[in-house]
Amino acid sequence: MTLANATAQSGQHGPPGSPRSRQGRQAPRINRNAGTWFLVLPALIPILILSVGPLLYGVALAFTDAQSGRTRSTQWVGGLNFQDLLHDTLFWDSFRIGLVWAVGVTVPQFLLALGLALLLNQNLRMRWLARALAIIPWAMPEVVVGIMWRLVYNPDAGVLNETIRDLGLGDGRDWLTGLATALPAVIVVGVWAGMPQTTVALLAGLQNTPHELHEAAALDGAGAWRRFRTVTWPALRPVALAITALNFIWNFNSFALVYVLTNGGPGGRTRLPMLFAYEEAFRYGQFGYAAAMGCVMVAVISVVLALHLVGRLRGGEDQ
Repeated sequence: MTLANATAQSGQHGPPGSPRSRQGRQAPRINRNAGTWFLVLPALIPILILSVGPLLYGVALAFTDAQSGRTRSTQWVGGLNFQDLLHDTLFWDSFRIGLVWAVGVTVPQFLLALGLALLLNQNLRMRWLARALAIIPWAMPEVVVGIMWRLVYNPDAGVLNETIRDLGLGDGRDWLTGLATALPAVIVVGVWAGMPQTTVALLAGLQNTPHELHEAAALDGAGAWRRFRTVTWPALRPVALAITALNFIWNFNSFALVYVLTNGGPGGRTRLPMLFAYEEAFRYGQFGYAAAMGCVMVAVISVVLALHLVGRLRGGEDQ
C-alpha cells in the first residue's frame, strides 16, 4: 500500500475521536434499533389496536352524552358525567361491593394457594397427579364454572344443601338469592376458581429458592416456621407481591363469573362495578355515562399498580 492510499484511507475514516469515526460507530447501533422495532412491531400493533385504541376511545366517550338509538349527533358535555357519578349512590354502592369482593377473594386466595404450594413442593407420592388436579379450575372457562356452582348451590337438589340435610344440620337455604349469603357464596366461588394460578406462581417461586439455604437453616437448628420466615418468605416475597396485585386487578374487574351466578342480585348485593357499567351501557343505553364509570375503574387500577411498583422499588432498595 502506497503512502497516498494510506493517507486517503485515513482521511476518509479520520482519527478515533473525529465526527466521521463517531458516525461509523452509530450506524450499526441505528440498524440494531431498527431491527428491534421490526421484531416488536407485529406484537405491538395488536396491542395498540385492541387495547390502547379502545381505552383512549372510552376515555373520550366519557366526556360526551353518547346514547344508544339516538338520531342526533353526540355532543361534548365535558365533565358532566363525572359530576353525576359523584352523586350516584348506586354506583358507589357497587364500588364498595367491588372492593369487598376483590379483597374477600384475593386474601383467602393467596393464603390457601400458599399452603397448597408449600404442600405440592414436598416430596409426596403421586405429586405430579396432585399438581395436575390443582390446576383444573384454572383450565375451566368462567361461564362453565358459574354454571357448575349454580348446580352446587341449587336450593332443591344442590350438592351443598343435600349434604347439609344428610348431616342433620338443617334444611339448607337458597344461597345465591339470600341477601345475607349471596356475596359470601360468590366469594367462595371466586376463591376456588382463581386459586390455581396463584398456586402455580407461588410454586414456581418456591422451586427457585436454593435448597442449600433450607439445609443450612436446618443445621442451625431452625424449625419449620423459622425456616419459612427467614428463608422461604424473603425469596417468595417478590412473586407474592406481583401475583397479589394482579389478582386484585383481575378480581376487581370480574364480570362473567358473577354475571352467570347472580347477575348482580339479589337487590344489587353482588352488583360489581363492571356489572353496573355493563347495565348502564347495554340495558339503558347510556354509553357516555358507562364510559365515565370505566374511567374511574381504570384510575383505581392505576393507583393499585403504582402502589405495587413503589413497593417493588422499595423492596429492591432494601435488598
